[in-house]
Amino acid sequence: MGEQPIFSARAHVFQIDPATKRNWIPASKHAVTVSFFYDTNRNVYRIISVGGTKAIINCTITPSMTFTKTSQKFGQWADSRANTVYGLGFATEQQLHQFAEKFKEVKDAARLAREKSQDKELANTALTIAAPQDLSDELQSPPVMCVNGPEDKLFRSQSADITLSSEKERIKKMLSEGSICEINLEAELFTLQDSNGKLVAALHEANANVEQWKKQLAAYQEETERLREQVSDLEAHGGQGPSDLLKDELTQSLEELEALLKAKDEEIHILQSKKVEYHEMEQERDEALHRLQEMEMRNTELERRIQNTEQNLNSSLEERDRMDNEIQRAIEILDIKIFDLNDLRQSLLKLIDK
Repeated sequence: MGEQPIFSARAHVFQIDPATKRNWIPASKHAVTVSFFYDTNRNVYRIISVGGTKAIINCTITPSMTFTKTSQKFGQWADSRANTVYGLGFATEQQLHQFAEKFKEVKDAARLAREKSQDKELANTALTIAAPQDLSDELQSPPVMCVNGPEDKLFRSQSADITLSSEKERIKKMLSEGSICEINLEAELFTLQDSNGKLVAALHEANANVEQWKKQLAAYQEETERLREQVSDLEAHGGQGPSDLLKDELTQSLEELEALLKAKDEEIHILQSKKVEYHEMEQERDEALHRLQEMEMRNTELERRIQNTEQNLNSSLEERDRMDNEIQRAIEILDIKIFDLNDLRQSLLKLIDK
C-alpha cells in the first residue's frame, strides 16, 4: 500500500537558525501544504512538506516529540534526528488547533505502534532463546531457580534505566520550554530596542526643533517689541487715518504672533511628555534584560542537570552490561552442569540396563 496521506494543512514553514538556536529562518516564501503520512509497510508516521522541487520537512514522528503552541497562530516541535526545530505559522487559530490535535493523535498512534513492535521483538527473542533447549521440564527448572538472583538485579537495572530515561525526557522538555520563553523574551527585547531607537531619534529631532523654535520665539519677541514701540510712537504723535490702519495691522500681527507662541508652547509640552514615556520604555527594557538573564541562568542549571542525568544513565548502562555478562557466564556454567547431569543420567541408565 505504501504511504497514505491522513491530514493536510496550509502554513508558513520556519526552521531554527543552527548558529544561534534562537532566531527563525523562513523555509518557504509562501504558505505551503504540510501533510501527515502513514507508512503501512514500516508502520511509521511522517510529516512531509514540499516547497517547489525540494522537501522542506521530512520528519518521522516519535512518541517523545511534543508540539508546542507559542502564540495564537504559531506552533513548533523539535526533531532530534534532523537536529533542528520546525515552526509553523497558520492563517487562523482554528487551523493551529486542528494541526496540534492531529499531531497528538499521530504521536499516540506512533507510541502504540512502537510498543507493539517491542512486544513482538521480545516474543521472538524469547522463542529464539527457548528453541535450542530440548530438555525435559525437570532439567529446565533448576536454571531458572539458580539465576533468580542476577535476573532480579537485571530487572532492577532496567527499571532504573527506564526511570533515568523518563527523568532525562522531563528535563529536556523543561529546557525546551525555557528556550521558548527565552526566545519570546528576546523578541520582546528586540521590539523594545527598536521602539527605543525610534523614540531617541524622535527626541533628537524634537530637541533640534525646540532650539529652532526658541530662536524663532526670540526673533518674534524682538519683532513684537519693535512693533509695540512703533505703535507707541504713532500714538504719541496722535495721528489719525493711515496711522489707525497701521495700528490695526500691527495689532493683528501681534495677535498672530501670540497665537503662534502659544502653539509652540503646547508642542514643547507634548515633547516633554514624550520624554517621560522614553524613560518608561528604558525601565521596561531593563526589566526585559533582567528577565532574560534569569532565563539564561535557568537554562544553564537545566543543562547541568541534564549532564548529570546522562552521566548517571551511562553508569546504569555500564552496570547493566556488567550484569548481562555475569548472567551469561552463569548460563554457560549451568549449561555445563546440565550437560554433566545428562551424561550422568545416561551412565546410570546404562548401569541399570546391565
